[in-house]
Amino acid sequence: MNQSILFPDLQDWEQSSQMVVFPAQQQGMNIECRIGIAKLAALSGTILNATDQDIAIKALAVFETYRFDIEEEVEQLIEQELLDELGRIIVT
Repeated sequence: MNQSILFPDLQDWEQSSQMVVFPAQQQGMNIECRIGIAKLAALSGTILNATDQDIAIKALAVFETYRFDIEEEVEQLIEQELLDELGRIIVT
C-alpha cells in the first residue's frame, strides 16, 4: 500500500447523491472521494434500496466491511490522476 495516500477513519452518507463520502490525503492535500450505493451493492452482493429508511446505516456498514478494497481502488484512481472536474474521486 502506498503510504503517501492516507485514509482517515471518516465517512458520511450524503442522501442527496446516495453516496458515501470520505476523504483521502495525498501529500497533505485532501481529496474528496465518493462511492454510490450501486457500487456498494455490487461489492457486497446485496440489494441496497435507496428508498429504505435505514439506507444510510446499511450503506455505511457495507462501506466499513469493504473499506480496504474501496481504499485500494481509490488509491489506484488517485495514482492515475482520474479525478473529476471538481477534483474528486468517484468510484463507479
